[in-house]
Amino acid sequence: MVMFDTLIRNMLPPYGCTTVKAPNFDRLARHCVTFENSFAGSLPCMPARRELHTGRYNFLHRSWGPLEPFDDSMPEILKKNAVYTHLITDHKHYFENGGATYHTRYNTWEIVRGNQGDLWKASVEDPVMEPDLNTQMNFIRRQDWVNRTYMQGEENHCQKIAFNLGLEFLEKNHASDNWFLQLEVFDPHEPFFAPQAWRALYPDNYRGPRFDWPAYGRATESAAQIEHLRNEYRSLLSFCDYNLGRILDKMDAYDLWKDTMLIVNTDHGFLLGEHGWLGKSTPFYNEAARTPLFIWDPRQPQTEGQRRSSLVQTIDLAPSILDFFNKGIPPDMQGKPLQPVIREDTPVREAALFGVYGGHVNCTDGHYIYARAPVPANEPLYEYTLMPMHMHEVFSIKEIQNMELGGPFDFTKGCRLLKIPVPAAKTQGEFGTMLFDIKNDPMQEKQIEDAQIQTRMIGLMKKLMEENDAPEEQFIRLGLD
Repeated sequence: MVMFDTLIRNMLPPYGCTTVKAPNFDRLARHCVTFENSFAGSLPCMPARRELHTGRYNFLHRSWGPLEPFDDSMPEILKKNAVYTHLITDHKHYFENGGATYHTRYNTWEIVRGNQGDLWKASVEDPVMEPDLNTQMNFIRRQDWVNRTYMQGEENHCQKIAFNLGLEFLEKNHASDNWFLQLEVFDPHEPFFAPQAWRALYPDNYRGPRFDWPAYGRATESAAQIEHLRNEYRSLLSFCDYNLGRILDKMDAYDLWKDTMLIVNTDHGFLLGEHGWLGKSTPFYNEAARTPLFIWDPRQPQTEGQRRSSLVQTIDLAPSILDFFNKGIPPDMQGKPLQPVIREDTPVREAALFGVYGGHVNCTDGHYIYARAPVPANEPLYEYTLMPMHMHEVFSIKEIQNMELGGPFDFTKGCRLLKIPVPAAKTQGEFGTMLFDIKNDPMQEKQIEDAQIQTRMIGLMKKLMEENDAPEEQFIRLGLD
């Protein structure tokens, strides 16, 4: 598995983009099945990775956090069943409070330090910082400038080092059987910090303050500034493409295509000014929620270079990998093995949910997207967890003073959970409930009104929420009886 973070579908040539130089993604698509209707489930980073391990939605029960004691972990299942698992990553969130139980599920793991303000290199004195268009300065941005001084030149870039380690693994282990390598890089996640040679591929006339790390929110920047930001993203994406090509070279050199599954995936996309927004913001337009996905399954060589339109999600990857190794799929996994989709585009689901904890809940059947807004109060709302961790710190005393025990839910294996009250979550207030026909309007430029379609989508949403054993208050805060 080669996993990129924040890989935007519309920026890839196999999905029709003509402004990005990424020949190796085209090369990848010639080998693999390319999925047209792949969607994220739980956003953002660590919620998506919990889905990658557990094969079930995260966002209806809790926000960002570690794996739970009752979770089924795909790499851990493999490890316990004689499949060697190895994680190589430069993704800093694995090594913070809110992600600290993921990497230990593998047999072995390697980390590359330095990305996006990773608390890595020490500097008592403030670093010399270029003027930045984004003035939201904090300790992470300060640290990022410290780290960048140690990452000058392509060979010192985190992504290049991580791919070097991936190639090292393949050199040593390509002739062995029964292994799973997850090579996961933080790029092209913001900040869009690419080596200068790759930035030179996308020259523009922008001469203002540095702008490669946008703040999430309304895009108030000029058209020239937005285009420069897109060029910074394109530069980093081309660097990703180059390193992907190095993996494909190894697949060719050792003829790994004959017996090795290859998955190239991401957790979510990003808004680069589309719909007037920057970042990953609820209710999650297609630029953020509709993901690129490529899979080569050596059991189905006749599918080389084909495309599939059936609806698939991140939760399908864990059962697909377990299926490839002929290992049992735990009953709590809601995802489905994708072999029927790969083989002949046989659907494995009628509809899919996606969203972020406390925000809109979105439902798609591949033709329509229904984004259900919370009621104005957006409450009640509770976190259900045995691992009360935020991204950078544990839950505060104030947060847990009024906690109770809740559950159990049907996937917690009899465990009751901490039920922690949460203040009304903030959402983009101007967004109400929305309905889009993404088959005929993939860019979601115009909402539609159709009571019959909305009623059907509400039914699908409620059914999927019930199958996920969503807490009762999730229905209440969405105004769903």
